[in-house]
Amino acid sequence: MSAGGAFGGNRGLRPVPPEKGVFPLDHMHLCDLEKKEYLSCLKSAGHKSEECRHLSRKYLECRMEKNLMAKQDMSELGFGKNVDAETKSEEKIEQTKEK
Repeated sequence: MSAGGAFGGNRGLRPVPPEKGVFPLDHMHLCDLEKKEYLSCLKSAGHKSEECRHLSRKYLECRMEKNLMAKQDMSELGFGKNVDAETKSEEKIEQTKEK
């Protein structure tokens, strides 16, 4: 076996957290509504995430507003200007359905 051991890894090195992908859990359920809307959309769309991108964006924005993740430009998270236009038109459709 090496000096670090089979399960212990390198004892002298500090672990480095990943840049993205790890953020606090929503223990207080601050973004539950957005999460449920997104999961419901996925279920009704046959798990085709591209049809629910507007809700994914809404969920990430909620997490940023509530300090559950670092604030970033949405373009860094895969939401470009084309998606912004699609999101606005889909939000109008949703508002019309609610009325």
